[in-house]
Amino acid sequence: MKKEARQAIFNELFFKKIMSQKIAQELLKILVCPLCKGELNYDEKNNQLICFESKLIYPVIDGIPVMLINEAQKFQE
Repeated sequence: MKKEARQAIFNELFFKKIMSQKIAQELLKILVCPLCKGELNYDEKNNQLICFESKLIYPVIDGIPVMLINEAQKFQE
């Protein structure tokens, strides 16, 4: 396998590993709940975004927040 091909595979795997671990801080600063436009709190342990105002939990998959209301889970405090 050529060096360039090995490097490309390494870069892709490294990027996927980093992105799957947590969401970028810059992204967290601009995201809001799509339902109420309220603040989202990042639960790093469970890799999800929580809106306490609308009581919804949005999953983060491979470092990408799924900001669809119908994909969110409801929670009780």
